[in-house]
Amino acid sequence: MESNETNDLPDDPTPDIEPNALKHTENCTGVSVIEAALATMPASPGVYRMLNQAGDALYVGKARNLKKRVVSYTQLGRLSERLRRMVNETVSMEVVTTHTEAEALLLEANLIKRLKPRYNIVLRDDKSYPWLMLTEDHPFPQIAKHRGAQTRKGSYWGPFASAWAVNQTVNAMQRVFLLRSCADTVFANRSRPCLLFQIKRCSAPCVGRIDEAGYAKLVTQAKAFLSGRQAVVQQELAAEMEQAAERLEFEHAAAARDRIRALTHVQGGGIINPASLEDADVITAWQIAGQSCVQVFFIRGGRNNGNRAFYPSHARGEETAQILAAFIAQFYDDKPPPPQILLNQELEESALVEEALSIKAGRRVHITVPARGEKRAVVLHAETNAREALERKLAESAGQAKLLEGVATLFDLPAPPQRIEVYDNSHIMGRNAYGVMIVGGPEGFVKSAYRKYSIRGPITPGDDFAMMREVLERRFGRALKDAESGNSPDWPDIVLIDGGAGQLSAVRGVLDDLGVDDVKLIAIAKGPDRDAGREWFHTDGAPPFQLPPRDPVLYYLQRLRDEAHRFAITTHRAGRGKAMITSELDDIPGVGAARKRALLNHFGSARGVKGAGLSDLESAPGVSKESARKIYAHFHPGARMEG
Repeated sequence: MESNETNDLPDDPTPDIEPNALKHTENCTGVSVIEAALATMPASPGVYRMLNQAGDALYVGKARNLKKRVVSYTQLGRLSERLRRMVNETVSMEVVTTHTEAEALLLEANLIKRLKPRYNIVLRDDKSYPWLMLTEDHPFPQIAKHRGAQTRKGSYWGPFASAWAVNQTVNAMQRVFLLRSCADTVFANRSRPCLLFQIKRCSAPCVGRIDEAGYAKLVTQAKAFLSGRQAVVQQELAAEMEQAAERLEFEHAAAARDRIRALTHVQGGGIINPASLEDADVITAWQIAGQSCVQVFFIRGGRNNGNRAFYPSHARGEETAQILAAFIAQFYDDKPPPPQILLNQELEESALVEEALSIKAGRRVHITVPARGEKRAVVLHAETNAREALERKLAESAGQAKLLEGVATLFDLPAPPQRIEVYDNSHIMGRNAYGVMIVGGPEGFVKSAYRKYSIRGPITPGDDFAMMREVLERRFGRALKDAESGNSPDWPDIVLIDGGAGQLSAVRGVLDDLGVDDVKLIAIAKGPDRDAGREWFHTDGAPPFQLPPRDPVLYYLQRLRDEAHRFAITTHRAGRGKAMITSELDDIPGVGAARKRALLNHFGSARGVKGAGLSDLESAPGVSKESARKIYAHFHPGARMEG
């Protein structure tokens, strides 16, 4: 793999980092900067960064010999047009040396993922992956979905491709092993079995339907199953069923039989659940028309933990093998690689990537391209998924492009808009007021660009104009500051707001005050009877107009407005719920952060605290009798308390 594709700081071995900033001389750019840097460039392994005038990374690369690698950029005649542009934009270089080339590869991957340089192949993957957790800090372990830092004591299994995939596994584990999924606070306050016990999804340890030793046996079997030892578990269940039948304990035998059936159903073989693979990732890449899709299947314990499609950002003309190598290095930057990785393409530096991932994992990692057998069938299946996902994306992009062309024609824009920003507010009589921005473009809704603005005020309750003014001033004020400091802010082609001529005039006044005059402003207002499909469109320099009821562009603009409205409502509800929880406990004298946390952990919610009796409050951990009386009195003013 060439040194152009990997990024973020490696966690597992920390390389011996020796940062070395090689700055340009005054008014010096391009080849002269690189030649000046070569004078002090070490001939050791490491990572180099090319920076532009604003200090942003243009390119991050790794090398076995930094000096030998970087000197190639001074030979412009041998570079592609794209790399020549990159060299010409370079005003400084920074170098970090490492002990080995494998460490340089890990560091390069970390930096690319974090800095997202314009001239690198970049994996855009901001989402965390869910894991399955079996807690180990409770006599009766809980099985649950988990995201984020693995700080709670327990066993973690994964990753899974999606929440749906981990939820399916949790459901299967409940059917086969009857493990509880309820929170500890719920477990502690049960007086009778819940519905999950009735439908044979839980063994009801909360009310003593199974003792600690019996439950521990279920947990041991579950761990064996998750580790890929399904046959052992099946043999144990079969023996348990036969022994129960011999003792004439037919109800016990029937329960074991049901668990065996559930286990058989969960195991299900075939291409999607390959029997010959235990812990592996299947990664395949496919290219069409200069765009790429990388499909990843997560196989753990012989089971398919789901799959996910990725669309790395790269220049047209990049080879599939280079894209795949860049993807792998960046993909495993923040997650442990499995013992085996199956690919559909040979990597140019396969041994180096293997070495780097082995360092990351702390054990041997094998990268193979299977040529036959079940593993080859799995790879072909993943490759087909990559091709079909890319074809769907291209088809959707073509439809989206046609809609954006229609928008450009409708509003007399010089080109189809690349970024449409839509704004909306939500509040109840001015309380818990939020403004939001959603973004649409050639790829559809860009959810990573969505923004929430908690209205700071002071604003008269219900003054939507003032709320919109604050949101726009904060959004465009920051963008203008970024532009002044040399950064390149994301700038909209269209600003779409919900409203009529009054809203249009008010927003135009805000943008004029900020000096923003190169953005098309559009207001979309429903008709007098509020019928969808009869919207009026208001824009500068043109009379209001309507579109035919079944016009595709009308549907598209409605979707943009409705998405902004949905996002505003959900943001407001979340903020209002948080405020309600906060105020109910924070208004109680003598209840600080620690005691509030203890109450919520014990009762599960502010509502649980509110409904608790005096004796319940007195028995809660960290709550004295005096504090319990104050809390009870706060929620029950006028109530009589003995003692």
